[in-house]
Amino acid sequence: METGKPLISQERITAFQQDLLVWYQQNKRDLPWRKDQDPYKVWVSEIMLQQTKVATVVPYFERFMKKFPTLTDLANADEQEVLKQWEGLGYYSRARNLHQAVQEVRDEYGSKVPDQPEKIEKLRGIGPYTKGAILSIAFDQKQPAVDGNVMRVFSRWFELYQDIALPRTRVLMEQYAMEVIPETNPGDFNQALMELGATICTPTSPSCLLCPVQHVCQANQEGVQEDLPVKKKSKPPKETEVLFLAIHADGEILLEKRPDTGLLAGLWSLPTIEKTSEPFVDELIQEYCQGFPSSFTIKGEITNFEHIFSHRHWKIKVIEVELADKPNSLADSYQFCSHHSIQQIAFANVYAKAIQQIKANTGLLLVP
Repeated sequence: METGKPLISQERITAFQQDLLVWYQQNKRDLPWRKDQDPYKVWVSEIMLQQTKVATVVPYFERFMKKFPTLTDLANADEQEVLKQWEGLGYYSRARNLHQAVQEVRDEYGSKVPDQPEKIEKLRGIGPYTKGAILSIAFDQKQPAVDGNVMRVFSRWFELYQDIALPRTRVLMEQYAMEVIPETNPGDFNQALMELGATICTPTSPSCLLCPVQHVCQANQEGVQEDLPVKKKSKPPKETEVLFLAIHADGEILLEKRPDTGLLAGLWSLPTIEKTSEPFVDELIQEYCQGFPSSFTIKGEITNFEHIFSHRHWKIKVIEVELADKPNSLADSYQFCSHHSIQQIAFANVYAKAIQQIKANTGLLLVP
């Protein structure tokens, strides 16, 4: 195996395994998905935890399990109902992929999560990490589950200077993991690695004095733990001026469904215009509203705010537009909503914030 570093001795690996597992059993956080080894619960928790902090996930997980206590319950649910339960967690493609994957498990495997790597990795939304997490935690299989926490721990323990943002580095880490994961309790060991990275071996100012394996950590022995891991800085999000339109008629507000691909794909939203050229705001709104059969009045700006995604930085103005009459028919990608019906729809955080501002600053969407 090409590593760029001498292999760690078996003696150090054994010490690492034993000390880490003892520490984990004494210090692991009491998390709802650790109550048992139910593959469905492990799966849901791992999808929720992607790019989301544990403290944020806990109440969402508990609410989700109350609504969909079994895999079959989730598989049989309407997509909009699933998205509503996911509302606020972000990255909604995770929820859609999970929903479609459990339907496949229901139909192909009798609602039982498969325990074969070649089957589980074919399910929608399951990558190498999630596959390893489910198989090791739920089925006690020796499988690598290398997330950002594990890569940070390994970078320091093995004193590796490879860029952790590169795919080949993840492959290398998975190879190391297979050397280090014990044959017994592989699920606990993988969770212990994640726990160590989340609570002790943190990105900045790691708590090395409290670390149960600092005596066998190469970075600690060399005094370079603050220099690792190596990660190339990502580009800053691209700034874009965006208009949200609060188009209303007869006390109801217009929503549009975003495209099936791209940012916030398939979610309901306020009509949105990304300003990619120089026309005046009124001209952009007039162009958008020309498709409606009735006349309209641009009432003015309701509020403005900013929202940062991973790769985009929206600078948003929310503009009120009043239609003289509500259209008799609309394409499937549009709907008018009252104060009641809008409560049943899942919105991305950026649109939920805009809708709250609309309620606060206008007479729209208020309970009559």
